[in-house]
Order: sequence, then C-alpha cells, then structure tokens
Amino acid sequence: MKLVAVGGGHGTAVSLRALRRLSSDVTGVVSVADDGGSTGRLRALLDVAAVGDLRKCLGALADPENPLTAALEHRFRVGELDGHAVGNLLLVGLLDATGNLEDSVRAVASVLGVTGAIIPASCEGVILTAVTEEGASRGQSEVARSSSIRRLHLEPANAAAPIEAVETIERADAVLVGPGSLFTSVLAACIVPGITQALAGTRALKIYVANLRAQVPETEGFTLEEHVEALIGHGVRPDLVLVDEYSPFARQSCSLETRVVALTDRNRLVHDVTKLSNAVHEVLRTREQSLRESA
Repeated sequence: MKLVAVGGGHGTAVSLRALRRLSSDVTGVVSVADDGGSTGRLRALLDVAAVGDLRKCLGALADPENPLTAALEHRFRVGELDGHAVGNLLLVGLLDATGNLEDSVRAVASVLGVTGAIIPASCEGVILTAVTEEGASRGQSEVARSSSIRRLHLEPANAAAPIEAVETIERADAVLVGPGSLFTSVLAACIVPGITQALAGTRALKIYVANLRAQVPETEGFTLEEHVEALIGHGVRPDLVLVDEYSPFARQSCSLETRVVALTDRNRLVHDVTKLSNAVHEVLRTREQSLRESA
C-alpha cells in the first residue's frame, strides 16, 4: 500500500510515524518554506532552501537503532553554532556542496536507514506570503504571527515540484494532509503548483487530519468548517476529515465526511502515533470493504 503525508514540521512527522505502522511504502512531501530558528539563520547565511521540516520528517522514518538518528536532533549550545541542529547542518552542508536539494535529502535518508522516502515539496527554497485583512505578510514566521489570513502565495509563484513528489501522490492509495499549522505548514506544502495539481488529480483517498485546536493567532477563531474552506479555497479538497474526540472541533459541523475518533492520549496537546495509525487503518479498511461491496 502506497501512503503519503503532505505538510511540514512536527505534525507531518507524526503522520509519517503513524503511516509507517501500516506500510513500508511511505513518503513524506515536505514544505521548504520555513524561515525561523536555525533554518532561518542558515537560509539567510547561505541562501539555501529551508531544511528544518525535512530534518524532522527524516527522523520520523529513520532507523531508531542508528546512532545518527538521535544525533539528527542534537542542538549545539555554544558560540556561533548555538541553536543549530546537527541535521540542519548536515543537510545544508550537502546542499551547499551539491547544489541539489533532492539528492541531499536522499543521501541523508540513505545514511539514516530511512524506511520510505522524504521529498521536498519544491525543488528550491520558497518564500511564503499571505494576504490578510490587515495587509500583506511575507515570510513564514511573519505569516504565522498574522491573523485573518485570506490567501497564501509562494515566491516564486511558479516554483517547481519534484517529479518524484508529483508521481508519488498520483500513484498513492491514501494521502494524509496535516496535522499542523494550517497556513504555514500544511498549505505551505500543498500550494506548490505541482503538488496542488497532483492532489487534485490523484485517485488516492485524501484525509485531512485536523489540528487539535485553533492556532493563535494564525487560525484564531477558526471553526472546523473554516479550516476545510481554507483548504478547498487553495485547491485542496479532502475526501474525509479526522477529528480528535477531545478537540473543540469534535462538536462542530463540517460539510465533508467527518470521523470523530480518539487521536490523543493523556497529553491532549499532540496527536498520538498509535491512535492516528489505528484511525487511518480503520478508514482504509472501511473504504476497501465498501469498494468490494459495490464491485
């Protein structure tokens, strides 16, 4: 079974860990729009693509017994290296040497013993911009501090998606979109033109994993339906929405098919890998049964 997660950061890393429990053929299509923290400093210094979200997602599919997997997230606390993650420096070093983002990610994946694949959503670094009620915001960090976001764009607008990313989505059996920050993580990956077109054209079951709560200020006051409307407005139409039973969104209506299930454990702040995996498995099992009955 071919399974894909699209987005960025911690949320997509959780999705990848959940999907890996269901199949060894798992791919993450990951945003490279980040411009904060260690990643932002490296982008400003070397004019390279954002690698922080790629690092997190590589770690999600890496061999846990490989000592390099633990080192990937280690951060230096001294001098000019203060705050930089080892994985960021490794990816940026390869990128600076080779000039090819996809090859650099594949090389790190090979060393880490990654099961599946991690692919950047665009072939080069992009800048996220937003139209809000207050005006324009430029850069992921600034967009994340904005509210009343109406529309997202990328610079360059015609940023190319890797062919491998497009083909993987087109051939997938299921695609998880989210969880994660709606505009600065999930849609930052989805609005790359080739990714948007692949999501629209695939026959895969597209599942939106809703956030556990609105994110302040980015989606402050948003209902579940408004999250879905933002996705659809940017060309991403899920087939089904997964919502945690303890989320405030669980009590809200939605125009798309919605399943309210247990997706967290005692820590209601993050999705639980096992419970998300079980929920996706049940969705896929139900769909397969329905297809057999209608055949």
